[in-house]
Amino acid sequence: MIRILHTADVHLDSPLRSLALRDPELRDRVRTSSRTALTRIVDTALAEEVAALLIAGDLFDGAERSARTAAFLTLQLERLRERGIRAFYIKGNHDAENPLTGELTLPDNVHVFDGRGGKVQLAEDVWIHGVSFANRHAPESLLPKFPAPVEGAVNIAMLHTSLAGAKGHDPYAPCTVGELTAAGFDYWALGHVHRRQVHSKAPWIVMPGTPQGRDMGEPGPKSATLLTIDNAIEIEEVPTSAVEFLHIQVDVADTDSDDALRDMLRRTLRDTARNLVSESGVVRLELAGSTRRRWQVLRDQDVWKETAAQYARETGTLWLDKVVFDLSDTAEPGHSATDELAGIMKTIREEPGFSETCRAEIEGILQELAPQRRAELLPDEAAMNQLARRLAEAGANRILARMKGATP
Repeated sequence: MIRILHTADVHLDSPLRSLALRDPELRDRVRTSSRTALTRIVDTALAEEVAALLIAGDLFDGAERSARTAAFLTLQLERLRERGIRAFYIKGNHDAENPLTGELTLPDNVHVFDGRGGKVQLAEDVWIHGVSFANRHAPESLLPKFPAPVEGAVNIAMLHTSLAGAKGHDPYAPCTVGELTAAGFDYWALGHVHRRQVHSKAPWIVMPGTPQGRDMGEPGPKSATLLTIDNAIEIEEVPTSAVEFLHIQVDVADTDSDDALRDMLRRTLRDTARNLVSESGVVRLELAGSTRRRWQVLRDQDVWKETAAQYARETGTLWLDKVVFDLSDTAEPGHSATDELAGIMKTIREEPGFSETCRAEIEGILQELAPQRRAELLPDEAAMNQLARRLAEAGANRILARMKGATP
């Protein structure tokens, strides 16, 4: 029996992106979370006495040099070397642009596949195949560079690829699941897409996902994949992330008072902390539902944001990223003055003259910002129009919230 650990997209020292990182305590905790994830991967490799660690691309994050990162990586790989564990590494698009990958001398237990492709014998009947990115871009399929599987052996192939395309990921080394299946390998150790996916079980085609999420777009606990090769190949997830990002929706329809809403928020966050897989969590709360208290909640949204942040901190493991308010009014009989005002303001917002006035105000404010920042905020005219509409709607809602906030 042989065990092998498969990971990809570690992105060492990648900056985590979250509003919650304004909290200095959380910022200190997550700054090295990608290193923590790699350390846990090595810990698992040692505990499970694996024969090899497979790193299917994007071990590094970008072009920045860091002697500290190089020293940390070398130390972790030496921990494997001391126990006779080999490591196999293919370069992905981020690795190909990182100068460390070309200058760093890795321990001799590490085999780095080059862009020409190759195969290495791990055990008597187990072979590891791999092809690295030769440069940052790989617009063509890399499958033709793989050597043929070794007959009568277990063949594992490492590939950094977007497959037929993945939302949020550049289309690198494109290929299809059907093409991988037809290639004759027993296990495809993939990388590049940050969400874990098992595309096939015969043969195994596994995208392990990133071992550490970086923002709200990569939610939930992250993991690596442990292979056990006996008469067949079996796999299991092993947890790796130090911090996980969570999007939690709270239905406020039954909260008829401030006390009820506070109780619901505290209970929700405590339950979330209790079920957390990683050591820490960054939470984005969405208050949703239909309630007669919509306007009171919107009027006091700054209070509710701070309340939720305090309840998160009380758990000792959660931090608040932001609170999103997606509330609607419970239908009420009659037609109030504020309902009429809401209709009038909607009509005004749809008038061309009002839109032009909003655009002029925004353009005036933009002049106070650096040109680069302006381009980031409003890259085109459509973004300008969208921002004007969003600000106008938010202003109208704020006015109505103040007017209806005193309504029981």
